[in-house]
Amino acid sequence: MKLRFPIVMGFSMVCANNGFAQKDKAPANWFNLDKTENSVNGVSTEKTYRELLKGKKGQTVIVAVIDGGVDPQHEDLKDIMWINKREIPNNGIDDDKNGYVDDIYGWNFLGNKDGKNVHHETLEVTRVYAKLRTKFDKMDVSKLTGKDKKEYEDYEKIKKEVEENRNEATQALEQIEMTKSLITKALEAAETVLKDQRITKENIDKIDPKGDQTLMMSKGILLKLVESEGDQESLAKMRGDLDEQLKAEIERYEGKAKFQYNPDLDTRKDIVKDDYSNPDDRNYGNNDVKGPDAFHGTHVAGIIGAIRDNNKGIKGVADNVRIMAVRCVPDGDERDKDVANAIRYAVDNGATVINMSFGKSYSWDKNAVDRAVKYAADHDVLLVHAAGNDAKNNDADHTNFPTPIFERKSLWKRWFGKKKATNWVEVGALSWKTDDKSVANFSNYGQNNVDVFSPGVDLYSTTPDGKYQNASGTSMASPVTAGVAAMLRSHFPDLTAEQIKECIEKSVVKQSYKVKKPGSEEKVEFSTLSRTGGTVNSFKAVQLAGQMKGKKKPSPRA
Repeated sequence: MKLRFPIVMGFSMVCANNGFAQKDKAPANWFNLDKTENSVNGVSTEKTYRELLKGKKGQTVIVAVIDGGVDPQHEDLKDIMWINKREIPNNGIDDDKNGYVDDIYGWNFLGNKDGKNVHHETLEVTRVYAKLRTKFDKMDVSKLTGKDKKEYEDYEKIKKEVEENRNEATQALEQIEMTKSLITKALEAAETVLKDQRITKENIDKIDPKGDQTLMMSKGILLKLVESEGDQESLAKMRGDLDEQLKAEIERYEGKAKFQYNPDLDTRKDIVKDDYSNPDDRNYGNNDVKGPDAFHGTHVAGIIGAIRDNNKGIKGVADNVRIMAVRCVPDGDERDKDVANAIRYAVDNGATVINMSFGKSYSWDKNAVDRAVKYAADHDVLLVHAAGNDAKNNDADHTNFPTPIFERKSLWKRWFGKKKATNWVEVGALSWKTDDKSVANFSNYGQNNVDVFSPGVDLYSTTPDGKYQNASGTSMASPVTAGVAAMLRSHFPDLTAEQIKECIEKSVVKQSYKVKKPGSEEKVEFSTLSRTGGTVNSFKAVQLAGQMKGKKKPSPRA
């Protein structure tokens, strides 16, 4: 699932997430700024290019964005999109014979040859529940023993999780729709009185409800809004912004109730029509890399490499990249088969850095993903992955799949197999705020299973159809780190993927103060939240890379 920042229900939060006046605002381009120069926990990109890489072009690096889709025609991305030069566009022929017809910008593993695409999907926990329900619903569970009994106990827990979440989503949907109706009526009533006046305390105080309950409620809502968010331009604009936010809330909970927690849904069978039971079945999908919702992937792509010198939009972290779009993340949980095939596709077509801003709590076929991760390692490709947005400890109480820890069921693998991928960086999210608020309050963490932290709150980046917008999540922190990795691979092409990982981790800026542990008010040492205890810094990484002896010969693959 795409790792979005969770939105809390309630009118005050609706206002805060909707572009109304806000008291705190992230500095422009903050993720590229420097702590010493700008007082924010950026990765020092601007300082690096100004002082260390000025006049140095480096080699072009292909970065694969495995995500929900990328808009290849965005003004800040179209000139840096990876182009498959071995393929003749739109001729309906697999010219390069790689098994993918007309894969010009990348590939979409969530579609079919007729151009249809999966948009909404179930969560993995729902799919596991549906599978076990088929097994146990007609079975006399009182006679179960051993492995079956344990599996049934797990099934009962999963069943409870799915059904409770679906019921909660249904109830939340009803609550939001009721809230929308009440607030809309209240603001409509206020508009008849205030018309096009600014929404200020002085103007609100002039409203005389005269016993009208709707106007009384409207006055209370407006006073609370102005108190918390400041004066507003007009009621008409406020209503438009509010309608947009409430629409997004409704769609979110509809998605949970109708799709994500619906065990009877099978969009895979109806649309993709692959042999889902066979993880080695790879030639399916279509070339529509944008898909039905490319917000998330386009935002990620811009953070990595939006053109820095075109005087448009934003500046990405890396200055000499090509973005390969690989779509395998729906509105719901990605499937392990698609993730594995997406990694293999990226590796086979020349990517040397892969960003993966997605995650889920269950894994259907971890072995398939593990084999793809090892395939990437064998081909010297670095994987950068978002740690998750659940404010949980990835060491103890939560697993955010995919993970770099390999599944080792057989005795041989337990004795001789690799335990963990060495070409993988797991990334938590930083806020632009300082001191005890410097860690994003939603970020997952873990002294063993999260490697580094980088900027992930209020990052302004590219969105579909030529637009730009703020977004937050470890989904944003991961591409910042992937951008730094691409910078290093560009300017130090003799360093291996493992060396790039080593360079990023050894060059972090150590943080020796206390922060609020995500999801709580408890103060903990920053160093306890990740393996390195520090934040990604491109300036120090480039300095360190310049001192390292490369273990491979330069081999440009762009």
